[in-house]
Amino acid sequence: MNRRPTLLAAFALIATAALTLSACGSDDDSSTKDNDKIAGADTGTEKSASPTASASASADRPKITFPADAKNVFEGGKTGDPTKDAVLADSALGINSVDEAIFTGSTDTEALGFYNTEKALSSSITYAQRYIDGNDTWIGVTRYFDRKVTLSSDSEAYVTYCSDESKSYIKSKKTNKVDRSPATSDSYVLYNAKLAKNGDGVWQTTDIVSKRGAKECQP
Repeated sequence: MNRRPTLLAAFALIATAALTLSACGSDDDSSTKDNDKIAGADTGTEKSASPTASASASADRPKITFPADAKNVFEGGKTGDPTKDAVLADSALGINSVDEAIFTGSTDTEALGFYNTEKALSSSITYAQRYIDGNDTWIGVTRYFDRKVTLSSDSEAYVTYCSDESKSYIKSKKTNKVDRSPATSDSYVLYNAKLAKNGDGVWQTTDIVSKRGAKECQP
Protein backbone atom coordinates (compact mmCIF):
# COMPACT_ATOMS: atom_id res chain seq x y z
CA MET A 1 0.00 0.00 0.00
CA ASN A 2 1.33 3.45 -0.89
CA ARG A 3 1.43 5.22 2.43
CA ARG A 4 4.38 7.60 2.31
CA PRO A 5 4.32 10.88 0.36
CA THR A 6 6.80 11.70 -2.35
CA LEU A 7 9.04 14.61 -1.37
CA LEU A 8 10.72 15.77 -4.55
CA ALA A 9 11.58 19.41 -3.88
CA ALA A 10 15.28 18.91 -3.30
CA PHE A 11 15.72 15.31 -4.44
CA ALA A 12 18.22 16.03 -7.19
CA LEU A 13 20.29 18.27 -4.92
CA ILE A 14 20.64 15.79 -2.05
CA ALA A 15 20.97 12.78 -4.33
CA THR A 16 23.71 14.44 -6.36
CA ALA A 17 25.63 15.39 -3.21
CA ALA A 18 25.42 11.86 -1.84
CA LEU A 19 26.41 10.23 -5.11
CA THR A 20 29.29 12.64 -5.64
CA LEU A 21 30.70 11.88 -2.21
CA SER A 22 30.27 8.15 -2.80
CA ALA A 23 32.23 8.43 -6.03
CA CYS A 24 35.09 9.94 -4.05
CA GLY A 25 35.61 6.65 -2.27
CA SER A 26 33.39 6.67 0.83
CA ASP A 27 32.31 3.26 2.05
CA ASP A 28 28.72 2.04 2.11
CA ASP A 29 26.64 -0.80 3.48
CA SER A 30 24.36 -2.70 1.10
CA SER A 31 21.84 -5.36 2.08
CA THR A 32 20.37 -8.20 0.10
CA LYS A 33 16.72 -7.95 -0.89
CA ASP A 34 14.42 -10.23 1.05
CA ASN A 35 10.74 -10.24 0.08
CA ASP A 36 9.76 -12.98 2.53
CA LYS A 37 8.53 -10.66 5.29
CA ILE A 38 5.14 -11.31 6.83
CA ALA A 39 2.89 -8.48 8.05
CA GLY A 40 1.81 -8.60 11.69
CA ALA A 41 -1.81 -9.41 12.51
CA ASP A 42 -2.04 -8.85 16.27
CA THR A 43 -3.39 -5.62 17.75
CA GLY A 44 -3.40 -3.83 21.07
CA THR A 45 -0.16 -3.97 23.01
CA GLU A 46 2.85 -1.80 22.22
CA LYS A 47 6.44 -2.86 21.74
CA SER A 48 9.74 -1.06 21.41
CA ALA A 49 10.83 -0.11 17.91
CA SER A 50 14.60 -0.22 17.48
CA PRO A 51 16.93 -0.34 14.48
CA THR A 52 19.27 -3.29 14.03
CA ALA A 53 22.34 -1.21 14.85
CA SER A 54 22.87 0.30 18.28
CA ALA A 55 22.72 4.08 18.45
CA SER A 56 25.41 5.94 20.32
CA ALA A 57 24.74 6.25 24.03
CA SER A 58 25.94 9.85 24.28
CA ALA A 59 22.47 11.27 24.91
CA ASP A 60 19.43 10.41 26.98
CA ARG A 61 17.39 8.94 24.17
CA PRO A 62 13.59 8.79 24.23
CA LYS A 63 11.96 5.37 24.01
CA ILE A 64 10.02 4.75 20.80
CA THR A 65 7.10 2.32 20.87
CA PHE A 66 5.08 0.74 18.07
CA PRO A 67 1.74 -1.12 18.26
CA ALA A 68 2.05 -4.88 17.98
CA ASP A 69 0.61 -4.97 14.47
CA ALA A 70 3.19 -2.64 12.88
CA LYS A 71 6.90 -3.03 12.37
CA ASN A 72 9.80 -1.39 10.55
CA VAL A 73 12.59 -3.78 9.53
CA PHE A 74 16.01 -2.27 8.84
CA GLU A 75 18.42 -4.45 6.92
CA GLY A 76 22.14 -3.90 7.18
CA GLY A 77 23.56 -1.35 9.59
CA LYS A 78 26.97 -2.89 10.25
CA THR A 79 29.62 -1.34 8.01
CA GLY A 80 32.65 -1.94 10.20
CA ASP A 81 32.97 1.79 10.77
CA PRO A 82 31.52 2.89 14.15
CA THR A 83 30.68 6.39 12.90
CA LYS A 84 28.79 5.12 9.88
CA ASP A 85 27.00 2.55 12.02
CA ALA A 86 25.90 5.33 14.38
CA VAL A 87 24.60 7.36 11.43
CA LEU A 88 22.58 4.42 10.14
CA ALA A 89 21.21 3.68 13.61
CA ASP A 90 20.06 7.26 14.20
CA SER A 91 18.65 7.45 10.67
CA ALA A 92 16.51 4.41 11.47
CA LEU A 93 15.38 5.94 14.76
CA GLY A 94 14.41 9.08 12.89
CA ILE A 95 12.17 6.99 10.63
CA ASN A 96 10.69 5.21 13.63
CA SER A 97 9.99 8.52 15.37
CA VAL A 98 7.81 9.70 12.49
CA ASP A 99 5.78 6.50 12.53
CA GLU A 100 5.42 6.70 16.30
CA ALA A 101 3.81 10.13 15.84
CA ILE A 102 1.29 8.54 13.48
CA PHE A 103 0.54 5.72 15.91
CA THR A 104 0.09 8.04 18.90
CA GLY A 105 -1.90 10.57 16.91
CA SER A 106 0.35 13.44 17.96
CA THR A 107 3.30 15.29 16.43
CA ASP A 108 4.30 16.49 19.89
CA THR A 109 6.22 13.32 20.73
CA GLU A 110 9.67 13.62 22.27
CA ALA A 111 11.38 11.42 19.69
CA LEU A 112 10.15 13.30 16.61
CA GLY A 113 12.06 16.47 17.45
CA PHE A 114 14.94 14.51 18.97
CA TYR A 115 15.90 12.74 15.75
CA ASN A 116 14.63 15.25 13.17
CA THR A 117 15.36 18.95 12.77
CA GLU A 118 15.20 21.79 10.22
CA LYS A 119 13.43 20.84 6.96
CA ALA A 120 13.19 17.18 7.93
CA LEU A 121 11.26 18.02 11.09
CA SER A 122 8.78 20.31 9.37
CA SER A 123 8.14 17.83 6.55
CA SER A 124 7.81 14.96 9.06
CA ILE A 125 5.23 16.91 11.06
CA THR A 126 3.27 17.68 7.89
CA TYR A 127 3.44 14.04 6.81
CA ALA A 128 2.32 12.61 10.15
CA GLN A 129 -0.41 15.22 10.48
CA ARG A 130 -1.98 13.97 7.25
CA TYR A 131 -2.56 10.62 8.92
CA ILE A 132 -3.81 12.21 12.10
CA ASP A 133 -6.25 14.50 10.29
CA GLY A 134 -7.52 11.56 8.24
CA ASN A 135 -7.94 9.42 11.38
CA ASP A 136 -5.70 6.80 9.79
CA THR A 137 -2.77 4.65 10.86
CA TRP A 138 -0.92 1.75 9.26
CA ILE A 139 -0.28 -1.91 10.02
CA GLY A 140 2.07 -4.58 8.71
CA VAL A 141 5.77 -4.51 7.90
CA THR A 142 7.81 -1.90 6.05
CA ARG A 143 11.25 -3.08 5.00
CA TYR A 144 14.21 -0.72 4.62
CA PHE A 145 17.12 -2.04 2.60
CA ASP A 146 20.18 -1.07 0.53
CA ARG A 147 21.06 1.48 3.20
CA LYS A 148 24.25 3.33 2.32
CA VAL A 149 25.99 6.06 4.27
CA THR A 150 28.51 8.62 3.06
CA LEU A 151 30.42 10.86 5.46
CA SER A 152 31.13 14.36 4.18
CA SER A 153 32.75 15.51 7.45
CA ASP A 154 32.97 14.56 11.12
CA SER A 155 29.50 16.01 11.68
CA GLU A 156 27.68 15.65 8.36
CA ALA A 157 26.52 12.58 6.45
CA TYR A 158 24.24 11.45 3.66
CA VAL A 159 22.17 8.27 3.73
CA THR A 160 20.39 6.65 0.80
CA TYR A 161 18.03 3.72 1.22
CA CYS A 162 15.02 1.96 -0.24
CA SER A 163 11.74 1.02 1.37
CA ASP A 164 9.40 -1.84 0.54
CA GLU A 165 5.81 -0.96 1.50
CA SER A 166 4.23 -3.99 -0.19
CA LYS A 167 3.44 -5.57 3.19
CA SER A 168 2.18 -2.45 5.00
CA TYR A 169 -1.39 -1.19 4.79
CA ILE A 170 -3.40 1.88 5.75
CA LYS A 171 -5.95 1.26 8.48
CA SER A 172 -8.85 3.53 9.41
CA LYS A 173 -8.96 4.22 13.13
CA LYS A 174 -12.65 5.03 12.83
CA THR A 175 -13.82 1.87 11.08
CA ASN A 176 -10.82 -0.45 11.68
CA LYS A 177 -10.99 -1.23 7.95
CA VAL A 178 -7.65 -2.13 6.36
CA ASP A 179 -6.88 -1.21 2.76
CA ARG A 180 -5.04 -4.24 1.41
CA SER A 181 -4.60 -2.98 -2.15
CA PRO A 182 -2.15 -5.08 -4.21
CA ALA A 183 1.46 -3.95 -4.34
CA THR A 184 2.61 -1.97 -7.37
CA SER A 185 5.88 -0.37 -8.44
CA ASP A 186 4.87 2.60 -6.28
CA SER A 187 5.21 0.38 -3.22
CA TYR A 188 8.98 0.84 -3.50
CA VAL A 189 10.57 4.16 -2.60
CA LEU A 190 14.08 5.58 -2.84
CA TYR A 191 15.11 8.00 -0.07
CA ASN A 192 17.98 10.47 0.20
CA ALA A 193 18.60 12.00 3.62
CA LYS A 194 21.06 14.47 5.05
CA LEU A 195 22.09 14.14 8.69
CA ALA A 196 24.10 16.33 11.05
CA LYS A 197 25.64 15.40 14.39
CA ASN A 198 24.48 17.68 17.19
CA GLY A 199 26.28 18.64 20.41
CA ASP A 200 24.90 15.57 22.20
CA GLY A 201 26.32 13.20 19.61
CA VAL A 202 22.95 12.46 17.98
CA TRP A 203 22.84 12.21 14.20
CA GLN A 204 19.71 14.19 13.40
CA THR A 205 18.03 14.05 10.01
CA THR A 206 18.01 17.61 8.67
CA ASP A 207 16.56 17.04 5.20
CA ILE A 208 14.95 14.10 3.44
CA VAL A 209 13.44 13.56 0.01
CA SER A 210 11.95 10.53 -1.71
CA LYS A 211 11.21 9.13 -5.14
CA ARG A 212 8.32 6.71 -5.33
CA GLY A 213 8.50 3.90 -7.86
CA ALA A 214 12.26 4.27 -8.23
CA LYS A 215 13.73 1.53 -10.43
CA GLU A 216 16.71 1.22 -8.07
CA CYS A 217 14.40 -0.22 -5.41
CA GLN A 218 12.31 -2.58 -7.51
CA PRO A 219 12.53 -6.30 -6.68
